Amino acid sequence: MLKMSDVIDMCRVPEGKKIRLKDLHTSWDGTASVTESKRRHEAKHLLQEDVHHLAAAQELLYAAHTWSVLVIFQAMDAAGKDGTISHVMSGVNPQGCEVFSFKQPSAEELNHNFLWRCSKALPERGRIGIFNRSYYEEVLIVKVHPDLLANQRIPGANPGKRSFWKGRYKDINQFERHLVRNGTQIVKFFLNVSKDEQKQRFIARVDDPAKNWKFSTADVAERAHWDDYMSAYEEMLNSTSTKYAPWYVIPADQKPTAHLLVAQILSNTIQKLGLKFPELTPSQHEALVESKAKLEAEGA
Repeated sequence: MLKMSDVIDMCRVPEGKKIRLKDLHTSWDGTASVTESKRRHEAKHLLQEDVHHLAAAQELLYAAHTWSVLVIFQAMDAAGKDGTISHVMSGVNPQGCEVFSFKQPSAEELNHNFLWRCSKALPERGRIGIFNRSYYEEVLIVKVHPDLLANQRIPGANPGKRSFWKGRYKDINQFERHLVRNGTQIVKFFLNVSKDEQKQRFIARVDDPAKNWKFSTADVAERAHWDDYMSAYEEMLNSTSTKYAPWYVIPADQKPTAHLLVAQILSNTIQKLGLKFPELTPSQHEALVESKAKLEAEGA
């Protein structure tokens, strides 16, 4: 397998450098040549190790109580956001982690600025907050379907002008810069699934009665806008991947590999915060010793 530094370099969208999604792989096995079964076995084995490392990092984050971590997932339908969150966070203490899924905005949310509903759900210090979709929908689905903007009743808003979208990218970057300055580290994942793989996953949902509930005819209708979405994602990645809040493009056609990459990058992100367990003051240490003595005396 590649070293962690290689994984990060491979997936990270560098600030100021334009990427093209058509040049990026949706499938990657991390080795020169392996069989499908071996690749899956290796990925699952390594994921168990990384889940353990992530759990330890999350415990330190909770104890240090200085930083919080905001994890954002964006992807096309059936790219595996739910499954990735479930697998990667399987070893994390649920008291220190919360997941928010953002659907169609409510009437109340439409009466506020586009960052409002997500800002209410930001993680507290010491906690990991996960956004399954986010304010980035405002430069994705709203860009592909600009008629949705009318519901927001923004004075003078014109989605036909490039300046409108540049303004939204600027708002997002400034918002995220503010969060990082105030102790919320941000890491963003785009699960890059191919159109053909999405098709196969949709068919699997239809064929499996246990997965029928996941299928929506609206998802199939959105496939007609695939190229428009790819264009919107590409501009979003190029405009909002920064040193302080980077985007990582994760090859998502093979789920075990995608889970592994996300776990490694997220664990590494927390470790780089330089967190330490709280140190006791002399008086606190003395009280600790006294408490231990009292407990030991109970059995005397």
